[in-house]
Amino acid sequence: MPHRQAVKIGLIGLGKMGQNHLRILALLKSVELVFVYDMDTAQASRLAEVYGVKTSDKLETLLPLVDAVVVCTPTVTHGEYIRKVASHVKNIFVEKPMADTVEEAKALLEFSAAHNLRIQVGFIERFNPAVQQLKAVLDKSDQVVSIDFTRTNKLSARITDVDVVTDLMIHDIDLALYLNGPVSSVSAHGVAQGSMIDFASALLTHRNGRFSRIQASRITEKKIRTIQATCMDMYVDCELVRKELLINRQSEIQQENDGPYTISSVEQTIEVRQQEALLTELQGFIAFCREEDVEVPTALAGLQAADICDQIQKAVRK
Repeated sequence: MPHRQAVKIGLIGLGKMGQNHLRILALLKSVELVFVYDMDTAQASRLAEVYGVKTSDKLETLLPLVDAVVVCTPTVTHGEYIRKVASHVKNIFVEKPMADTVEEAKALLEFSAAHNLRIQVGFIERFNPAVQQLKAVLDKSDQVVSIDFTRTNKLSARITDVDVVTDLMIHDIDLALYLNGPVSSVSAHGVAQGSMIDFASALLTHRNGRFSRIQASRITEKKIRTIQATCMDMYVDCELVRKELLINRQSEIQQENDGPYTISSVEQTIEVRQQEALLTELQGFIAFCREEDVEVPTALAGLQAADICDQIQKAVRK
């Protein structure tokens, strides 16, 4: 696809997340938003009119008009839409999680390979500027020991189909793989009410010897989004909501006249550019559609995260 040509995109699913995508897609000069589609045809018609785009109750009539689609439907329907669009469209952005079960995620990875699909999964936290800055800092250190991820929210009335592992923790599972690499073992515990897990804590041991400790809760009356990295040469504190990065380094150990040791440390604030993660994520998708050299989470990342989610859920329910 020529670089300067606008990428023609259709948006499927107009719930809360779909409308966030709609707002950004309408702003991007590199995008020609062609259609919106939702099972709620009244909602689709209203938004199509507001944004001056096409809609129809027959998705098949819209698909030949675009180069790519963005799928923001309920998780259980992701596979159905990916299979439905595959004969017309090869570039697909699908919101996280890619599928509602690890088996479906495996099937979708195989399906995408068989049909030459290019799938990007919506792991938006990779595009948080604070995370991008954190990765740049950790990539320069060969002394990372462990990374702690904490993510809490009070239970949202709109989330009724997924537990805390698939809703919240999956973001940090993806980040753990992104920052620390493949996993050799997973252990976890948590609290479940019926079949719904509302609190989970997991320890991932990575093949490179590092650890990721991940905690997610929907029973905490406070929104927390933090990452802390313990390294032999520094401690890094990353705040995802305020987009802040602090590094503490031990500067020197002094001992005067056989007296007590004093250890002084230096705190350094790293500048983080304030850009909306969804905007960066969709710019990444446009570059991905144009087959530019860009790193985005693919269907394989979707499966890897789903597999670890599955292991954590089984451990908690034991």
